[in-house]
Amino acid sequence: QVQLVESGGGLVQAGGSLRLSCAASRSIFSIFGVSDMGWYRQAPGKQRELVAGITGGGSTSYADFVKGRFTISRDNAKNTVYLQMNSLKPEDTAVYYCNAKYLRSQYWGQGTQVTVSS
Repeated sequence: QVQLVESGGGLVQAGGSLRLSCAASRSIFSIFGVSDMGWYRQAPGKQRELVAGITGGGSTSYADFVKGRFTISRDNAKNTVYLQMNSLKPEDTAVYYCNAKYLRSQYWGQGTQVTVSS
């Protein structure tokens, strides 16, 4: 059963923007608002890495390589978390995954491909 569904990926030129969305399924609606949410990415041949996170209380954190370019946000009424990506670079090309953590449970989406052309 898929608990998180990402969307919004695609092909964009360097310098462009994309907004990713991650919608929680009904099965985790009850915990979404108190879950710590994160966006990760994995490029070919590389390990998955944390891009940005937002706590249930709304505190945000970012990897150094996206600071000032990406913004994570959440809409608990819509059970959705977003990643606004600006000034995209070819090295941002990866599959982007949404993650939710609540107590000892963790959920992943299936990923959305982001490709940035030079």
